[in-house]
Amino acid sequence: MYAYAFGAAFCISMVLTFVMRRLAVRFGFLDHPGERKMHSAPMPLMGGVAIVLTFYVFVLAHRLLFALGGVEREAWLQQNLQAVFGHNGEMKLAAFLAGGVLIFILGIVDDFKALSPGLKLIGQIAAALVLVFSGIRLELFVLSNVWVSALVTIAWVVLITNSMNLLDNMDGLTGGVSVIAAFSFFLCVQPYEDELVRWLLMVFAGAMAGFLYHNLSPARIFMGDAGAMFSGYFLATIALLGTYHIGTTPSRISVAAPVLALAVPLFDTFSVIYIRWRSGQPIMKGDKRHFSHRLVDLGMSPRQAVEFIFLVAGVVGLGGALLPVLDRNGTLVILAQTMGVFLLIVLLMNAGRRRSGEKQ
Repeated sequence: MYAYAFGAAFCISMVLTFVMRRLAVRFGFLDHPGERKMHSAPMPLMGGVAIVLTFYVFVLAHRLLFALGGVEREAWLQQNLQAVFGHNGEMKLAAFLAGGVLIFILGIVDDFKALSPGLKLIGQIAAALVLVFSGIRLELFVLSNVWVSALVTIAWVVLITNSMNLLDNMDGLTGGVSVIAAFSFFLCVQPYEDELVRWLLMVFAGAMAGFLYHNLSPARIFMGDAGAMFSGYFLATIALLGTYHIGTTPSRISVAAPVLALAVPLFDTFSVIYIRWRSGQPIMKGDKRHFSHRLVDLGMSPRQAVEFIFLVAGVVGLGGALLPVLDRNGTLVILAQTMGVFLLIVLLMNAGRRRSGEKQ
């Protein structure tokens, strides 16, 4: 079931991305070179349309097939909706999909008519509110208050949506990290009865991988904000829907699994914010100080930098996948190991910056 979801979505996305690339060139939907951009020639900018269209067509078509497939299939779906969403599972699934459409539209508008950071933030909050009002909220052990839970949920969705968007600065980077994060989440929820979540993850991973076929260096098309923000929204919401702790789970710290699966975009976002704050630059102003850019400054080629980040995302994501089956001590070891990986990266970058300063 999961192999079919991934493979079919991959093939559909690969074909749709090719079609969108042709349409983007024909109608002039291009991302032009600029001071903060790595590409030197105009690039088609409708990859995000192919990703989102693949995901929604695949999910909605299979929802219809389940409705027409008889009582047994519909019962299986309703059971899984209940397991993932709880009460009113159908309505919450619709809210999840509606929020994604809102994020996608926001991204499309931003791709072709650059929106201010404030307007983008309002749109992202609106998408998160769709989830909250439907009853999809982050409910950890200390978030019993509805209002606190709602605020934390909104902050989480906005943070991850922007983190994936900020990460989209080199060929294949956000697409590859998205696929790795999806597989990390897939492994995280393996111990639990989250079949619907795993299926959605494989559809998403397939849609993203089909696009990635055209986006790996040298890229032939970009996903744009439409694809990057949808990726962030999807992964943030999946983190809310997945099961990472139940009564028999050895450690409550296993709920940190989504943070490890998304550790690379979070590290990129917070490190960039810190660097801009330390240098007195506006936090919202774009620059070339992201994780990938700093690796290039160390002497890596852009492709090597992307491959290095893929490796970090994979290693840290695998650690996160272990959390639900480890006891407290094992979980703390994985968390310490993850912190060690990123501290080594920081030390490497600081050494490279000092060496560069001495040469100058």
